[in-house]
Amino acid sequence: MTKAKIAVVGAGLIGFSTAVCISDSIPSCTVTVIADRFTPNTTSDVAAGMLIPHVFPGTPVHQQKQWFRETFDYLLEICNSSQASEAGIHLVSGWQIFKTVPKEETPFWSDVVLGFRSMTEKEMKKFPQHKCGQAFTTLKCDCPPYLLWLEKRLKENGGHVHVRKIEDLWELHSDYDIVVNCSGLGSQKLIRDREIYPIRGQVLKVHAPWIRHFIRDGDGLTYIYPGIHDVTLGGTRQKDNWNLSPDPNTSKGILGRCCALEPSLHTAKDVKVRVGLRPSRSAVRLQKEVLVRGSEKLHVVHNYGHSGGGFSVHQGTAQEATRLVKECIAALEMSRCKSKL
Repeated sequence: MTKAKIAVVGAGLIGFSTAVCISDSIPSCTVTVIADRFTPNTTSDVAAGMLIPHVFPGTPVHQQKQWFRETFDYLLEICNSSQASEAGIHLVSGWQIFKTVPKEETPFWSDVVLGFRSMTEKEMKKFPQHKCGQAFTTLKCDCPPYLLWLEKRLKENGGHVHVRKIEDLWELHSDYDIVVNCSGLGSQKLIRDREIYPIRGQVLKVHAPWIRHFIRDGDGLTYIYPGIHDVTLGGTRQKDNWNLSPDPNTSKGILGRCCALEPSLHTAKDVKVRVGLRPSRSAVRLQKEVLVRGSEKLHVVHNYGHSGGGFSVHQGTAQEATRLVKECIAALEMSRCKSKL
C-alpha cells in the first residue's frame, strides 16, 4: 500500500497530540491537521493545563488511570529534557483541600503523581475553613507554547496543517484514506452527536510571579494554578451555556474566592479574562466507524469529548486513537488485496 493519507480534524490539544502520535508511530503515512481555528484561538488555549484527572462517569476507572499514567509519563520525560521550556511543561507542587472529608481519601491517580501524601496539621493552618487536604507534585502544560511545540513536531515528521472549515467529513473522502475526528464540541454539528454539550469555563489570567504552589479546592470550582508567565484563577462549570462573552460578576466572584485562599492575590496585576467551552459528554468517544454512502466507504476514528480533563489524558487517548488508525490501515490493505484477486 502507498503511504496512507490521514486527516485529523481539529487543531486543539487533542487534535495535535493525536496527529503527532500517529506520525511518530506510523512512518508509512502522511498526516494533515485541518481546522478553521488554530492557537491561540482554540478552547485548549483557555485551559489551565494542570494534570489533575477529571472523572468521566461513563469510562472505567482503570482505563482513565491508564490514560493518565501514559500522559504523565510522556510529559515528565519532556519535562526532564532540553525541550521543556519550549514545550511549556513544568512541575508544580501544591495542595488539594477539602471542607468535608472526601469519600475516597486516596484518589485512583495518587500513585501516578509525585510525592502524594496527606497534608500536615501545620499546612492546614493556611486554610482554616478546610478540614483536610492532599499534597503532591504534578505537571502543567502552558498553552499556546505546547500547541506550537506539537505543531513543530508534526511538521518535523513530514506532517502538514491546513486552515479550512469542515462541514461534513465526507468532504475529505477523495483526498484522504482515514479521517480522525478530534473536533470536540464541533462534533455536535459535524457528525450530529447529541451526547456532547458545552460546559462554559471562565478564568482569569493574572501576573503574580510570587505564587509558586497550586491550590485547588476539592470541588474543583476554585483553583490557583501557577504557570510560566501567569497564574490561572478559576473558575466556572456552566452546563449548556454557549456564551463566550466574559461576565464581570463571575470574574469578581472568581477573584474573591481565590483571594480567600491566597490573600496575596489582592495585589495581582494585569488581570485578563478568558472564556472557553469544554466539550463534555459522559465518556470520551474513542472508537472506529466506517461511514457508507452507496458503494463508497470512509474510515473514521473518533477521539473527542474530553470535557475539562483533556490535558490529563491527552497522550493516553492519542495512543489509543493511533492503535485504531493502525487497525483501519490494516483493513484498507486487506480490502485492496481482495479487490486485486
